[in-house]
Amino acid sequence: MDYLLLSDNAARQVIDSTTVFDEFMRVKAQAQPYAGGMYWKREGAYEYLVKTYPDNRQSRQGRRSPETEKIYEDFTTRKQAVESRLQSLRPALIEAERMNKALKAGRTPAIVVALLQALEAAGMGPHFTVVGTHALYAYETAAGVRIVQGALATQDVDLLWDARKRVQFFTDLGRTETSMLGVLQRADPSFQRMADQKETAINAKGFEVDFLRRQPEGDDPHPFRFSDDEDDLWPVRTERACVLTSAPRFEHLVISATGRMALMRTIAPQTFVEFKLWMAEKAKNRIAAKRRRDLRQAEIVQKLLDDGLLVG
Repeated sequence: MDYLLLSDNAARQVIDSTTVFDEFMRVKAQAQPYAGGMYWKREGAYEYLVKTYPDNRQSRQGRRSPETEKIYEDFTTRKQAVESRLQSLRPALIEAERMNKALKAGRTPAIVVALLQALEAAGMGPHFTVVGTHALYAYETAAGVRIVQGALATQDVDLLWDARKRVQFFTDLGRTETSMLGVLQRADPSFQRMADQKETAINAKGFEVDFLRRQPEGDDPHPFRFSDDEDDLWPVRTERACVLTSAPRFEHLVISATGRMALMRTIAPQTFVEFKLWMAEKAKNRIAAKRRRDLRQAEIVQKLLDDGLLVG
């Protein structure tokens, strides 16, 4: 067997954790427009409504009037409501993580979950797609199974950067007040860029994060470094990455052995199968051992699809 069904207790826990996590993420997204605050500022004979932002920016919303008073009232009311709901969900999230660990509901590598959390917290999550072997953790969680360890073992995770959204990328990265390497270091301070592979960051335990991009198209910047920081990472052009860039997406909760949870954004399972078959049969300069693993991974995911345990 290439996979085993989760125990009933673990399967129920994954369902319960997914419900809590999805609601927490939904409310957290709702809370983003209400980050910062609003206050009235007097200048001379007039009062102005001022909006503050987490990065210390401020913007005037207009002179005091019935319209701006309503803006202020709506903002403060909604802010209190979403913050109150987040506050009530946090204990539920902590309890879900505790139960995840107790019931062995997950086994995604802790460093991968930490990286996904760091990307999400920095607002960079939507710009990257997990491709390659680690996508299997999202598929097995969604399917309620455990894929055999031999098909999963790897010491690197591949993150595909979406060059089509580079303008928004620059804006979002600017808000982090750091580089992409700096974002990774929030998950693990030991990450450093490899001297001879500028697309790769490696931590003190030898775990690598590889940044990929499609071949340049149109006005895609090339060569490209994520930021002006000289130590930052340069995503590497990858054959057929354009297929993955435009492929349908698959998003699902993943859980580490410690119970921590994160959202993994990856490619649709059927696209994974097709790409892995291409890697196994047609990719140039691919060593035989990796071709065999590519084929096995494709067969496992296809079986999950055929058995109705996975959709997409």
